[in-house]
Amino acid sequence: MHDDTDEVDGLVAAWGRERPDLVLDPMGIWSRVKRLEQYLDSARRQAYAEHDLEVWEFDVLAALRRAGEPYRLSAGQLVRETHVTSGTMTNRVSRLAERGLVERSSDPDDGRGVLVQLTGTGRQSVDAALVSLLAAEEALLEGLPEETRQRLADDLRALLQRQATDASA
Repeated sequence: MHDDTDEVDGLVAAWGRERPDLVLDPMGIWSRVKRLEQYLDSARRQAYAEHDLEVWEFDVLAALRRAGEPYRLSAGQLVRETHVTSGTMTNRVSRLAERGLVERSSDPDDGRGVLVQLTGTGRQSVDAALVSLLAAEEALLEGLPEETRQRLADDLRALLQRQATDASA
């Protein structure tokens, strides 16, 4: 391999040698996406750990923070925001409440509903973790020119929108 090739080029070439009857272009894309996901996952875990947070904790706290003042969502809204089951969310909210990062209250508009609100400590934690996350994500993109970054974001957006449309059809 020379300077502008990577390990994915090697595996695609090997499959091409073994299975010349197949179109392997998708493998070149998705294998790289998978490898990048592994780097991103590691960087995110480390960024959150610096602030004593797990990935799932950041996800819940970030959903509340993004909601804007008063940083409160119903349990159902949190389920939709974080793509987990209601049982999983109940467990997560309980654990975050035990740590003093969120508070629960009854929903005045729904007698059976629960509202979850970010505490001051929760807001400080998620804000600090976000700064670390952005630094880690920037490090992963280091050296890519702005034009390349924008093109990559645009291409990934188009692919994601297509997948979301196909999934809802």
